[in-house]
Amino acid sequence: MTIREFKMPDVGEGLTEAEILKWYVQPGDTVTDGQVVCEVETAKAAVELPIPFDGTVHELVFPEGTTVDVGQVIISVNVGGAAPAEAPAPAAPAPVETPAPAPAAEAEPEGRQPVLVGYGVAASSTKRRARKAVPAASAPAASAPVAVVPEQLNGHAPAGPRPLAKPPVRKLAKDLGVDLASVVPTGPDGVITREDVHRAAAPAPAPVAAPAPEAPSPAPVAAATAPAPVAAPAADAGARETRVPIKGVRKATAAAMVGSAFTAPHVTEFVTFDITRTMKLVEELKADKDMAGLRINPLLLIAKAVLVAVRRNPEINAAWDEAAQEIVLKHYVNLGIAAATPRGLIVPNIKDAHAQTLPELSRSLSELVATAREGRTTPAAMQGGTFTITNVGVFGVDTGTPIINPGESAILAVGAIKLQPWVHKGKVKPRQVTTLALSFDHRLVDGELGSKFLADVAAILEQPKRLMTWA
Repeated sequence: MTIREFKMPDVGEGLTEAEILKWYVQPGDTVTDGQVVCEVETAKAAVELPIPFDGTVHELVFPEGTTVDVGQVIISVNVGGAAPAEAPAPAAPAPVETPAPAPAAEAEPEGRQPVLVGYGVAASSTKRRARKAVPAASAPAASAPVAVVPEQLNGHAPAGPRPLAKPPVRKLAKDLGVDLASVVPTGPDGVITREDVHRAAAPAPAPVAAPAPEAPSPAPVAAATAPAPVAAPAADAGARETRVPIKGVRKATAAAMVGSAFTAPHVTEFVTFDITRTMKLVEELKADKDMAGLRINPLLLIAKAVLVAVRRNPEINAAWDEAAQEIVLKHYVNLGIAAATPRGLIVPNIKDAHAQTLPELSRSLSELVATAREGRTTPAAMQGGTFTITNVGVFGVDTGTPIINPGESAILAVGAIKLQPWVHKGKVKPRQVTTLALSFDHRLVDGELGSKFLADVAAILEQPKRLMTWA
């Protein structure tokens, strides 16, 4: 028989380790090319790994809950077929050279952009901890010599008639309906890249996934200052302390929170106003047949108000380039929504939200929330954000001072919407009132720009007809 080994690939574009969350196969199970065999968690997100060849599972090298370095073998598969040592190798293209695994203490490349809400990953983040020795795989019976064919570090199969591609690229091709055999590779040694797949898919755009079905309650949108709670491990009765390991998304969030708070000079401004008319518009839109089947809530109109305010104050949508000492103005809005998930706080973003209609924005928000709730948010969905909204109001909190998502210039916190006494048309009446808090990077945004932007958002939500007159 012939054994092939599948190594932990770089699933996060530069990450050096991942934790095995769940195995979907066991020794003896049959697997096929592209089948998902396990789920791993990196500092960015949970990712499913597909196996890049057919065969029968020979061994699961690491149990669930183990943190594994990129390049380490995690599963071996019997792909069948005799492979005597004296047999001459068949004519085939030159095999791809296997790159050496990254050293355990290797730091992340300088200049990586952080991806998590309010924080991100520092350039020199954490020290690598020592790994426990893992027992070597059991030797096969002498009567059945085994030819071990190491899988490449990036997860693609050896050269041959089968197309070469990393597991994430194979999954992308599968999602887009692209046959890898028909794709012209442009990567080193004939490896198919993401760009190759997108280029092949261009003539026939990938089908758009249907919006997530209406759920009783969406995943809560969380504050940048309050990560989602993590269930503590069981403790003995009477224990006075419990220690919870910090890893994965939570570890990256903690490190990035410190980096953001002490890198960008934060300024926070507040505005409290009457949002009654927007709440009435929410109810009217729910009854509108043109919005049937869509999730309509205050966050939708708040997001739309932010997009209109960005159009009126484009300098708010920028980034600080420390190396070049330049301000980078963004002419597009990738709108981030901070979401609390069982694995921690993440900020997926809606790409090119500025170009979406209200129904399109509703669908995008629904899909974002559903994906986050299921723990299926991809690293790509959390990269490239330009402005973030965090909703602390879902927890009954009036306001907060959110931490800016690294790579952005500002973040808006939305407080609870409550019925309060308010002066309306010269009389004190019960009105729906809320408070917005805008934190911004004072290197990029001065007090005048921040104040104008925040005032515009409040003015739109106070008089939502401005969504039309100011758009």
